[in-house]
Amino acid sequence: MDEDQDKLIVFQNKNIRRTWFKEDWYYSLIDIIEVLTESSNPTDYLKKLRKRDLELGNYIGTKCPQVEMLTDKNIKRKFIAGNIKDIFRIIQSIPSSKAEPFKLWLAKVGKDRIDEIENPEIAQERMKELYEKKGYSKDWIDKRLRGIAIRQNLTDEWKERGVRKQKDFAILTSEISKATFGLTPSEYKNYKNLPKKSKINLRDHMDDLELIFTMLGERVTTEISQKEKPEIFVKIKDVAKRGGGVAGVARKKAEEELGRNVVTKNNYLEKSKELGKKINK
Repeated sequence: MDEDQDKLIVFQNKNIRRTWFKEDWYYSLIDIIEVLTESSNPTDYLKKLRKRDLELGNYIGTKCPQVEMLTDKNIKRKFIAGNIKDIFRIIQSIPSSKAEPFKLWLAKVGKDRIDEIENPEIAQERMKELYEKKGYSKDWIDKRLRGIAIRQNLTDEWKERGVRKQKDFAILTSEISKATFGLTPSEYKNYKNLPKKSKINLRDHMDDLELIFTMLGERVTTEISQKEKPEIFVKIKDVAKRGGGVAGVARKKAEEELGRNVVTKNNYLEKSKELGKKINK
C-alpha cells in the first residue's frame, strides 16, 4: 500500500476511496471496477457483472456492505464496499489484464503473512504501525502488545490443560473478567457502548489501567495454573476465577487510592471515526 492513504500503489495515480469500517479497511467497489475495466459507467458494469455471475452477485449482496464515503464533490453518501478478501473475489470475475498487478500485490500480502508466522517480531512491528494509524499512543501500544503476549501464554497454558473448545476459552476468559472488573466481556462491551455482534476487540477500547489489570488477572491465572496443573475443567475454571480475583482486589485498592473507578465508559470509536474523516478528505 502506498504511503498516501488514499491510493493503492498497484493503481498508480488512480484514487480508490476507502474508509475504516468494522476494524478493517473497506474500499469502494465502484472505484475498483472503474480502474480495472476503464468503464465509463462502472456502476452499470458492476450491475451487469452481478447478473452474469450469480454466485458473485450473491457474494456481494451478503458480504459487501454499504459504507459511507465522500464523493468527488466532498458530499457524504453510501457506496458498496469490500475489504481485501472481497476485492480479490471480485477481480477473479473481471476479464481485465489490469487485474493481474493487483493479484500480484495480494500475493505479496500473503507472503508478508507467512513471514510474520516465521518471524513474530515482523508481525509485532506491523501491529504497532496499525495501532499508530488508528490513533493510539505509543505508550498505550506497548501495553497492548504486552497484553497480547500475556494472553497468548495463558491460552497456551489452557491448551496444555486440555482446553480445546472455543466456548470453553470464552467461559474461562469471562471468569477472569468478572473477578477482575465485576463484568463479563459482553457486559463490559455494553458498558462502553460498543456495537453488539461485531468483531470489535474490547481490549482495543481499554485505557492504560484497564489493560494493566487485565494483564494482571491473566498473568496470575497462568502462574497458578502452571503451579497446580488442574486436570479437569471445573478446576481450571476455579483457577481462572482466583487469578482474576487477585487482580480484582488490586483494582479495588487502586480505586480507593485514586478516588475513581478503573472501569470507564470511554472507547476509541470516536477516534476511529475521526481517522476515517481525515483519510477521506
